[in-house]
Amino acid sequence: MAKTGPPRAASESNHNHSLIMKKLLIATIAGLLALTVQVRAGDAKAQYEQSCAKCHGTDGKGATRMGTKLGAKDYTDAKVQADLKDDVAFKSIKEGLKDADGKSLMKPAEDISDDDIKALVAYMRTFKK
Repeated sequence: MAKTGPPRAASESNHNHSLIMKKLLIATIAGLLALTVQVRAGDAKAQYEQSCAKCHGTDGKGATRMGTKLGAKDYTDAKVQADLKDDVAFKSIKEGLKDADGKSLMKPAEDISDDDIKALVAYMRTFKK
């Protein structure tokens, strides 16, 4: 008795089409995620330039007049980057920094979400040489 059903070539064609569609969907999602990361990085750069560059410099060296006065670290220095942990950098941005006498060295971030602070920390890491 002969089997009935679609010819084998049509079945394989549908299967291949399904695989292609799945791969296309995955590639599209990956592309959108990459774009989101790029936009986020651009936002972090703009936020950094607006809120941080006055002291830390647009290059992250801390060699501005205010940065030199307050002792801002050189974030292009690999050792400085290695010694600074993300959670400490996050807390410093969120809560600000004070010296031993309680004088404010850096104001706390205002109106910046935790995700934006994390993006700032990630952006700061790009200065490492």
